[in-house]
Formats: sequence, structure tokens, C-alpha cells
Amino acid sequence: MLNKNMMLGQNKRPVHRSGDRRTAHSAAQGTHSTPSAHGRRSAQGARRPHGLAPSRRGSERPRFLNPAFLKNQDPIPALAEKEAESITSSKENIRIIPLGGVEEVGRNMTVIEYKDDIVILDAGLQFAEAETPGIDFIIPNTKYLEKRISKIRGLLISHAHLDHVGAIPYLLKTIGNPPIISTQVTNAMIAKRMEEFPNHQTVNYQEVKAGDRIKLGRHLAARFFKIAHTIPDSIGIIIETPMGNIIYPGDFKINTDRDGKPVETAQFEKLGQEKNLVLLLESTNSEKPGFSLSEDVARENIRKIFEQAKGRIIIGMFSSAIERAMDVVDAAEGLGRKVFLDGYSMKSNMAIVEQLGFFKPKKGSILPVEKINDFPPDRVVVICTGAQGEEKAALMRIANKKHKNIKIHPKDTIILSSSVIPGNELSIQNLKDNLARQGARIVHSGIMDVHATGHANQEELKLMVKLIKPKFLVPVHGQFFMLRNNADLAESAGFMRERIVVPMNNGVIIEVNAEKIDVLKETAPSNYVMVDGLGVGDVKEIVIRDRQLLAQDGMFTIVVVIDRNTKKIIGNPQVTSRGFIYVKENFDMVNATKRIVEKVIKENTAVDMEINWEFVKNQMREAASNFLFQKTKRRPMVLPVIIEV
Repeated sequence: MLNKNMMLGQNKRPVHRSGDRRTAHSAAQGTHSTPSAHGRRSAQGARRPHGLAPSRRGSERPRFLNPAFLKNQDPIPALAEKEAESITSSKENIRIIPLGGVEEVGRNMTVIEYKDDIVILDAGLQFAEAETPGIDFIIPNTKYLEKRISKIRGLLISHAHLDHVGAIPYLLKTIGNPPIISTQVTNAMIAKRMEEFPNHQTVNYQEVKAGDRIKLGRHLAARFFKIAHTIPDSIGIIIETPMGNIIYPGDFKINTDRDGKPVETAQFEKLGQEKNLVLLLESTNSEKPGFSLSEDVARENIRKIFEQAKGRIIIGMFSSAIERAMDVVDAAEGLGRKVFLDGYSMKSNMAIVEQLGFFKPKKGSILPVEKINDFPPDRVVVICTGAQGEEKAALMRIANKKHKNIKIHPKDTIILSSSVIPGNELSIQNLKDNLARQGARIVHSGIMDVHATGHANQEELKLMVKLIKPKFLVPVHGQFFMLRNNADLAESAGFMRERIVVPMNNGVIIEVNAEKIDVLKETAPSNYVMVDGLGVGDVKEIVIRDRQLLAQDGMFTIVVVIDRNTKKIIGNPQVTSRGFIYVKENFDMVNATKRIVEKVIKENTAVDMEINWEFVKNQMREAASNFLFQKTKRRPMVLPVIIEV
């Protein structure tokens, strides 16, 4: 446990004043943002429905990567490092730099810098999407921090969801292994995740709780306050600066009573009496009107389903929805049902909160899933992962009849207690179809309120601004339209637009002091850092482009053997097709392609010529590609191979 007012280090390295900046008004009212990397676009850049191939016109190679993805690539790493090192700040300004989380839902990471002190708020990952095939995760770019390691005083974590902690194992070493400062549950879950990386360095965990205050270097301090979210021990963070507080609630909601009136607002009202300089306000649900559904309502509805169910109850949810899982266990115990947890992350998370004393089930109420068939159906509750239709998750294995211990019975009740993540609609529909075919009754949030979000809706966002009374507002956590909508909400509640900065992109450098807030023209490096297997940052744009080409139209390989002395072709060219055409059913086209390749080689080779084989291969590729496009209107990746013997 940290002692109050603990000093976490200091440094006296001078910094220098920077020049150009533009006003907050221009940032808030500026031109359209670069499209999010989530937007899938055709060759012409226009948004197209999922599943439709991009249009192709003429013989031009189609573009597969949208502008946002290309912007997020790092073509010249050395230049990016030089730029990161050269950006200097004014001594009297505070810097706020979102390195992730303002062009996407996920990858949340924000830097607070003042003089010789830097603190980092969260370090999350973003799950890869269709535009990054084969990639496991995307994490924040830390080049800006890597050049300022001696100034970093701590990594402060609001809560243990992966979009806020998932990048820690990958980037902790690159930023100098600063202390991780958070609550008991959050630190324990980070430590559990670090166990999956056996060669990681020793981690310095510093434990805090709501109400604590710690010193961070010479100029900054931090306090912590309790936040309502879907995972226990979540906290908001107050960064104290000489010019006022920077308030970071992280992900939050404001609970309401049975009449829909907000409760638990006293701490925010008290905080609003302080000198609050900037509020960093999440934007995830900025489109959703009213107040978010109270967890009490979801809890009561789940209890009603339990009381009515005659057979087994199987409830799918996010493994991070620990508060709801504990409520389900409580409801099951009250009705004499045994609980069976399934899914690695679900079992791991519940074990952690039980070990720390946040969860106290009755002895014998939670049993291994292998014993599920020892009990009658009306005494069984299964809590499992997979409500998003994830292929390898427990609920999908149950639906696909691939689970070793659980088979669906006609009287089973399936509760999908989670929101639908955009992009997962088809997977969830397939999940429901497979369960319904086996006779199960399915309840989801479209039928009954069995899921309550952990994020603030519009009225909660406006209320937070009114209660905190910040001088300046910076929306964070969401795609750009979510951030802009959050700014509009604040303005509708009476907040002055010129005091709002909407970050246009990750890496934007915001400078603020007691009088004004500006946005620099310089930006911190924010290019995608992609995690693929054991590789971190080694997959660049060219690799992703090749993968997309392969996924789009497949591959066509032509192998030609050349006599080193006579420069003549030996035998026939050999062709291999993967994901393009079935060779055995397209002999005419394959043979015609071979003849075209042979002609190209004859025209560009002779015994007395000095031959540039790279040029010859390029000619082969272009001729074959144009012919195949003419015949099929498809452009596979053409790989010419020349072997001299």
C-alpha cells in the first residue's frame, strides 16, 4: 500500500518552449477528421456494405487500405523517432497527449506532462479487425515516451478491462518499467495477465484506493475516487497540477434509483468545488439518450428469469462483467441452484476477486463444470463466456455441440447478458440460431433488459460536466464522431464551445494553462503498433497489404526454369493457384497464361544479352496480371519465380 504523499521520483532536465499552436476553437470547429481505421472503404474511398467486393475499373491495381489505416502506418521509423525527440514543450504549459483511444473504441492511453514530470493514464489494446488480417492486437505507439523515460513517474490505471490494461505486457519495458499504480483488484488482474509472458521484467505494483493521494515527481500529484463500472475496484483519477486538476473518470456510469434519478453524485458535487482545469470525458455512449440502464434493473430481470425457468440456465456474458457474475451467483444460491463457471478468463477473474475478498460465495455453491451432469436441470446455472459468438468461447462450443460436458436440452434457458459489439452481429445471430435449433429458450437485451452498460449515456455525460465544472473539456475514448457528439452534448448543457478541444487524431498534442487551451501543429507518433504472435511492431503496412491482397483475390504463382547458358526455357512453366481459380477446371486460361509468360521471357532474353532478371520478372508479373484481369476481372497476387540451372 502506498503511503499518502509518497514521492515516486523527480528529474531536473530542462525543457524548451515550442512554437506553433492553434486555438481550441479551431480544433473543435475544424475540418473533418481523418476517417477512422474502423471504416471499411472501397478503392474509391466510399463506404461500402460489408461483404461486397470493392469496385474495379480498368487495369489499375485496386486500393485495399483506407486513408486512416495508411495514416497509421510508420513508413520511416527513424524519422518518427527524430520527430518524437524534437518536440519540446513550454515550461508553463501542461501537455495532454492521447496516444490512443480517440480514433477507436479501445487502445486507451493518455499522457499528462508538466515540466520534468510525466504520468500515463491507462495502456489498453484494440482488437484487430478486417483491415488487419492475421493481427492479434493493436497497441499504442510509445515513441514519444521512449525519448522521455527519465520523466515518467508512473502508469496510473483506472480499471482492469483490456482496452485499458491490455497493452501493458507489450510496452512496459519500452517506457522504462515505471510503477503501475492502481487498486488491489486491478493490480491483481494485471499481474495475472503478466503471467502469460514468462520472460517479463519484474513489475513494481503500487496499490492505492479511493481517497488516497500520492506525489508524482516534483510538480504533480494524484488522487483517486470511486467509479461505478462493470468491474470491481474501478477508480477515477485526479491529476493535481499547479494550475488546477485534470479529472479523468475513465469508463464510468452514474447509477440511478428505481425512479430513474441519479444517485451517488455527492463526491462529484464535492469535487466540483475545487479548481478543475480539464475534464477528460469518455465518449463511448455519447449517442445514446437518457440515463444508462441501472444494474439493479438488469439484476432484478435476471432473478425473474431464474424464478420462472424449469430447466438449466446458461448465461453468457463478458468475462470482465464481474459485478454481474457475482449477482448471478447470489441469485442462484437463493434458489438452491449450483453454479458452474466456464471459460478460462471467466474462471480466472472470479478466482481473483474471491481471493481478494470482494466475492464470497457459499461453500460448495460453485463447482467444476465436469460435475454438471451430477445435478438435475432445475438445480443448474452455467456462467460462461461467448455471448458475442466468439468461435472458441464456451457458449459457442455449447451451441455447436463441441463442448465436452454441456449439451443443450429443450427446456434450457439461455441468457445473453451483453451488448452487441459492432461487427459481431452475424456471429451472434448464428449463435442464437444454433441454440434455437436445439430447442433452447433465448433471452437477450432486445427482448428483456438483462444487460446494463458500464458506460455513461448522454444525460450522465452532461451531468458529469455540470457537477465537475471544469474550465476546459477534452472528450476521449471513442471514434471521432463519438467525441464530437460528446462535445455537442456539453455545449447543449451550457458549456462554452471555445473551451472544448475535440482531438482530431491520436497523437495530437494539447497544451493548457490557467488561461487557455491550444493544440500544437506538431503531433506525437501515433502509428499502429501491431501484435502478431510473438512479434510486436514488426508487421508493417506492406505485410498487411499483401495479406489483404491474398484475402481479396488469392495468389497465382508462375515458376519458370531457364538454362543458364542458352537462356532458353526448360520444359513448361509451372503454375500454382491458391484462392484464385481451380487450375483443373481452367486449363485453357492457365495454358494461355503460360504462353504469355514464355513470350515475355523470349522478348527479354538472349545469349549475348546482359539480363536484368528483376526487370524480366516484373514484365512477367504485369503481363500475367493484365491477362488474368481481362479474363476474370480479378487481380490475384502474381508471384513470378525464375530458376536458372
